[in-house]
Amino acid sequence: MRTVYLCGFMGCGKSHIGRMVAKACGAAFVDLDRYIVEQEGLTIPQIFEKYGEPYFRELEAKYIRSFEKDAVVATGGGAMLRDETARFARENGTVYFLNSSFDTCYERIKDDPNRPLVRSNTKEQLKELYDTRFPIYRKNCTYEINANTEDKYITSEIMKFINMQNKQTEKIC
Repeated sequence: MRTVYLCGFMGCGKSHIGRMVAKACGAAFVDLDRYIVEQEGLTIPQIFEKYGEPYFRELEAKYIRSFEKDAVVATGGGAMLRDETARFARENGTVYFLNSSFDTCYERIKDDPNRPLVRSNTKEQLKELYDTRFPIYRKNCTYEINANTEDKYITSEIMKFINMQNKQTEKIC
């Protein structure tokens, strides 16, 4: 199995679906945001406050390159915005864009204190951010998955692609 990178807007389900896919494959699961918090010893809001968003994006780029093969990685909502990070993920794994509606994402994130961009933006500003990021996610993914449905369906769609790739290398997940 190639490394699986899940991308999409905040709240689209990357971490939840990532755990399900990792379990189905017997692969390691990495939540990039949590990994950064563990490595840096600071919360994401603390990193944003102390060093700013560009520094956090550097950390995403740095750590995304450090994961072993055969892992499922839930990237942060902004990880695939940098061309070099997205290129690395595509060249060293498979990038799945979990395409979920803004309203679904917003309902999941609106009260989350660990999301600096949510705390510092209105709903309208977040919608603009969503609209700006959407074509970037689409451009940088290998496969686009409809994430406006049940978790088991989303997971099964990703598993179909993984198994198709594994058949090409004779390793069924």
